[in-house]
Amino acid sequence: MRFVSFTVACIALLLAAPAQALDKVSFATNWRAEAEHGGFYQAVADGTYARYGLDVTIMQGGPQLNARLLLAAGRVDFAMGANTIQMFESVQENVPIVTVASLFQLDPVIFLSHPGVGLDRFEDLPKATAFIASDTRATVWQWLKQAYGFKDQKTKPYNFNSAPFIADKNSIQQGFLTSEPYAIERQGGFKPNVFLLSNYGYDSYASTIDARASTIAKNPDLVQRFVDASIIGWYNYLYGDNSGANALIKRDNPEMTDGQIAYSVAKLKEDGVVDSGDALSLGIGAITDARMQSFFDKMATAGVVPATVDFKRGYTLRFIGKKVGMELRPK
Repeated sequence: MRFVSFTVACIALLLAAPAQALDKVSFATNWRAEAEHGGFYQAVADGTYARYGLDVTIMQGGPQLNARLLLAAGRVDFAMGANTIQMFESVQENVPIVTVASLFQLDPVIFLSHPGVGLDRFEDLPKATAFIASDTRATVWQWLKQAYGFKDQKTKPYNFNSAPFIADKNSIQQGFLTSEPYAIERQGGFKPNVFLLSNYGYDSYASTIDARASTIAKNPDLVQRFVDASIIGWYNYLYGDNSGANALIKRDNPEMTDGQIAYSVAKLKEDGVVDSGDALSLGIGAITDARMQSFFDKMATAGVVPATVDFKRGYTLRFIGKKVGMELRPK
């Protein structure tokens, strides 16, 4: 009886003990809440982060917020990098930020053209007036000039307003696979041609998870849990019930519509933005040395980054390629 009573007492104490506190984590995205951030919101909505011992706050980005600067300043624990060029820049500037995963296997940057006016093939595009933003001019455009003969004199500023492109049938415009085609079809009343630059050799990663080097050194377990839970969030967002995540996206960004979200998710899946290439064998989030070398060589040749940059300091394969969550992909 004494043994039974002692056992019962121990069980009672265990049941009465408070749950272990979750590690509070802040994550800054690179733009306002949208389906392109869906996997992170999914991991909040369905409790994946909590199951990994994390209490994650997502700080949505925007024109006045720079996720990389917030991360470097210690204002957030993790940040979403827009593309691999940002990583090259961090190394060049000796900013101790390291890419630990890439949720997009391909950069969704595109060019759009009007159909039926002689701009239906990629090789036709250099002759068109090109509406491009300043950051694109300094990066993607330099590669396009070197690789495909695009000319500076054909460019005009793009201020994230598609009206000039819609009005000029002999023009092209930059955009993202998951957003601008949807908006232009509704605003302009026509379906634009879409040229995904990754199909023509632009092999940057995108939507990366970045961390401070000090966090990786001092708390690698926290980094691993955040990466793993985010990966699972993306599998569930793409292939499971994502209604909870979409509700959080619209809460953070009331301008986001159900139609835009549905279009974006469909394009993410249709074109393999998240789950294709190396992710099919290594799992979502995959990065490879060969792919990084390939993109660096192209950017160095185009003069975007100096050939002397030790870019390998800017990323690590330590936390990825473990096939986490692959069982969630439909058979």
